[in-house]
Amino acid sequence: MTLQMNNASGPAIPLVPVNNNHQQQQQQQQQNHTIISVPSQPVVSPPTPPPLPPPPNLPRSDLLIGPRADYINFGVPLYEAAIKGDWKAAKVILDKRPDLIHCALTDNYETVLHVASAAKRTKSVDDFVINLVNMMEKKDLELQNKNYNTALSLAAASGNIETAMAMVKKNPFLTEIPGNNRTMPLYVAAVFAKLDMVRYLYGISKKMGGDYWSTDNRGWVLQKCVEGDIFDVALKILDDHPELTCKKRLLTDVLIALAQKPRAFEEIKPHIIFRIINSVFGVFKVKMGGEKESEALQLLRIVWKSVVLMPKYDTDDIIRGPSVTTSTKEGRTIKGYPSRVLFLAAKMGNTRFLVELIRSYPDIIWKQDDKGKTIFHLAIKHRHAKIYNWLYEIGAMRDLITPIKDIKGNNMLHMVAKKAKGNQFQNVAGVALQMQQELLWFKEVEQMIPPQYRRRKNVAGETPQDLFSRKHAALVTKGEGWMKNYMLVATLIATIVFAAAFTLPGGYNQNTGIPFFRNKPSLLVFVIADAVSLISSSASILIFLSMLTSSYAELDLLETLPEKLTFGLATLFLSIVSMMIAFSASFFVLYNGSLKWVPITITCLAAIPIILFAKLQFRFLGNVFYSAFRSRSLFKPNKQILYC
Repeated sequence: MTLQMNNASGPAIPLVPVNNNHQQQQQQQQQNHTIISVPSQPVVSPPTPPPLPPPPNLPRSDLLIGPRADYINFGVPLYEAAIKGDWKAAKVILDKRPDLIHCALTDNYETVLHVASAAKRTKSVDDFVINLVNMMEKKDLELQNKNYNTALSLAAASGNIETAMAMVKKNPFLTEIPGNNRTMPLYVAAVFAKLDMVRYLYGISKKMGGDYWSTDNRGWVLQKCVEGDIFDVALKILDDHPELTCKKRLLTDVLIALAQKPRAFEEIKPHIIFRIINSVFGVFKVKMGGEKESEALQLLRIVWKSVVLMPKYDTDDIIRGPSVTTSTKEGRTIKGYPSRVLFLAAKMGNTRFLVELIRSYPDIIWKQDDKGKTIFHLAIKHRHAKIYNWLYEIGAMRDLITPIKDIKGNNMLHMVAKKAKGNQFQNVAGVALQMQQELLWFKEVEQMIPPQYRRRKNVAGETPQDLFSRKHAALVTKGEGWMKNYMLVATLIATIVFAAAFTLPGGYNQNTGIPFFRNKPSLLVFVIADAVSLISSSASILIFLSMLTSSYAELDLLETLPEKLTFGLATLFLSIVSMMIAFSASFFVLYNGSLKWVPITITCLAAIPIILFAKLQFRFLGNVFYSAFRSRSLFKPNKQILYC
């Protein structure tokens, strides 16, 4: 077989030289052999690097490179005037040196307009910029610092909307000048979550339809609007540019941002007047001004509708999120997906977000993260009862989900056996109540999973009960010390009022032993209040003492302890109130007539501790009541959420 190689521009060149003597022999060989032409590899030129951006439109550097005296005498005072918004001081300098209006004042080449635009927003700064802009030409407003930022970009970052409006009115082209990293002022405002500035700049951006705008940088603005909770502008962007819903990476970023904002999905409640009307006429099924869907929920529905209509592979790729490669201690590289949309929402307890996803894609409940956990495992780990309660809605399928183990062999009961983190206790005051909540969760999950999995060991060789006891040992110890503090307060009150019972105001008759002011009603009030305080504080001591001597068995922690704590705090509060009443009544016994203002004043002051105790402990008392009587209804809700 004869090989021939084509050159880039000519016919095939034989590899064997041909001469006239062998021409006849070669022709004979060509009749018996197949000739194959092998094209040569084309010469690949290196990729052309992207063109460098043009240099920034810098201001003049007269003050920076000129005599230092000029900078001290003119530059520094002008800078201070711009920061303070002192137009009178700046006007004096600019009248002497009008050229300074387009000169750099800093090493980063900020002009006086740059400095004022980035200053703290005040009325004087707004007036300063307006007066300054009136003295400038259009081209002066286009000057940039070394980072390519115009004064409008700095105003967008600081949210000074009045200054931005003044500059745009003078030179509308400013909104089309890109700044640092080729970002537009609208993007800068969205990055810093300046709501009013974003609304204003988007309103004058002609729906981001200028020559510079592209699908990419429109998507950047959309993403930052979602991250900054500017959902109304995000909805307008999707309405004006529906093509953005075809960009997979953008959809992933938007879903990741929404998944971490559970409060953004709360329904907007009607005005308090409508709520009162609804409560009054609710019997007659009259409803006015019902709750409205949040803008975040509307945005999610638009985005998720586009996602679920894609092929299943693309949908899974979007909710999986970007991959991240990490190295282990052994030097192995592991590819993971830490930003899975589904599990971010489960960690944050974003129930409304997950409901929307599951209703259109039911198989999501079977998805597992990099560690083998489902959304229910994460809901248990982070104590999100609303998500956990969905297990009651999916019927027999829960028997297939509850036995699932993670890569460390932990099932759902192992998850709940681990102590919840501090931020998950923010609505549970008191160490004893935290322990009660932890045990309540453990017993609930224990009855949820099949019996054969309740004693299963994980990779570390621990059963769920062993893990629970080890992780919560310190919490039990803290609970004992916490209750001792309340018992100490009750003991102090009992000591005080007991001594007061034998030292009546005004004293006794030495001969008869009868109090001098026994006929005054105020003395009777004193005696009764003192007795009530002594009895209630003593009852409080006994209640807290019984809690300290408790065995901390499961029944004690779940039921008895919260009830005892409720009555113990109630009697303690009653003893404080009655002690203050007795204290005030003693002054009414001793002072009367023209001095009656003394006991009245003291009574008003005595009300301060009562009010402080009630206000400072109100939230805690509510948590105690909830833990004692309502926490048992935390699970198995009557209302369907997933498929209502």
